[in-house]
Amino acid sequence: MSGNIQLLSDTLAAAKSEGRSALIAYLPAGFPTVDGGIEAIKAVIDGGADVVEVGLPHSDPVLDGPVIQTADDIALRGGVKIADVMRTVREAHAATGKPILVMTYWNPIDRYGVERFTAELAEAGGAGCILPDLPVQESALWREHAEKHGLATVFVVAPSSKDERLAQITAAGSGFVYAASLMGVTGTRASVSNQAQDLVERTRATGTGLPVCVGLGVSNPAQAAEVAGFADGVIVGSAFVKAMLDAPDDAAGVEAVRVLAGDLAKGVRGQA
Repeated sequence: MSGNIQLLSDTLAAAKSEGRSALIAYLPAGFPTVDGGIEAIKAVIDGGADVVEVGLPHSDPVLDGPVIQTADDIALRGGVKIADVMRTVREAHAATGKPILVMTYWNPIDRYGVERFTAELAEAGGAGCILPDLPVQESALWREHAEKHGLATVFVVAPSSKDERLAQITAAGSGFVYAASLMGVTGTRASVSNQAQDLVERTRATGTGLPVCVGLGVSNPAQAAEVAGFADGVIVGSAFVKAMLDAPDDAAGVEAVRVLAGDLAKGVRGQA
């Protein structure tokens, strides 16, 4: 069974052919429950998201700010397991036909087994993984299995990344490059960092042609439109999670993320 890296590439290319950025949504698996999380992912896609990142809840995050940490804690206390993450990917992809990635720290994969994880993710219809804490120079084993199973390997670059480092990362990565727009943890921000556009330009200058998608801080249609002006994709996570945390019940949370996705989808199309 081969994963859906080609679907991811085709989806990003289709957005580009429409003269717009892709909207990439992030939601953790198991939040507020496994079933509720699957419904929320379907809702953001129904609202207009092109791609979804499914977070694998982790007890010791290094990138996630307080909003996503709160959701992860709810999921972990609910007993979420890697099998539930795979089920979330499987059901979300089967219901929507959209590319679904997993965003995870390295330790859970290392403990689970790289071959087992990549094989199961491909079987579930996954498009790949975003690995924020896996150094590119230590990624050969992962990339070997990911490539064998048709999965994208998405690395994260930051404003502090030197040009030589960017070249190493873009040469090793696939699917797209996740450009963190600022130094620090995820979370909604009042404005988008002015470092983001420079980072996108420097990443593109490596010449690999990989799409560059920007995350960390985008929370509303105006910010989405701003980032869409220079990036291939706009990644939104904390704003979706916060919408669900703020909702009075699970059904209202699902509807809130559907509406937010619709607003952000207008943003990436310049209709905000």
